[in-house]
Amino acid sequence: MKSHRLARVSEVVREVAANAILFEIKDPRVKNVTVTRAEVSADLQHAKVFVSVMGSEKDQKLTMHGLRSAAGFVQTKVADRLTTRYVPHVTFVLDEGVKKSIEIARLIREANEQSAAAAPPPADPEPADGPAGRPD
Repeated sequence: MKSHRLARVSEVVREVAANAILFEIKDPRVKNVTVTRAEVSADLQHAKVFVSVMGSEKDQKLTMHGLRSAAGFVQTKVADRLTTRYVPHVTFVLDEGVKKSIEIARLIREANEQSAAAAPPPADPEPADGPAGRPD
């Protein structure tokens, strides 16, 4: 299958899933969800929708359980939008990339603060009117 077609189908799945999660799913467990990307298999039989969930581990597990329950609903919405012979089977996967990038940014910030605290203060610059003891 051509890669540009897979990319288009992946984008449609991502868009439909995000729209359904934001506006159509009424499950109270599904909240603070961001759809980051979607991957569709080459035969268009399976689609992984990667989501980022803000909150504690308990909130993430609860939200993922709600999303797994709503997968059939999202798959129906995808079927309404696509005109292909097969509708991909939708599964939701927790995307750890956002959490990891936040953690890396925090570690970099801490390292910069530690190096700034450990570095000696800069030497005083010379006066603006020239070096001392030298007449102009």
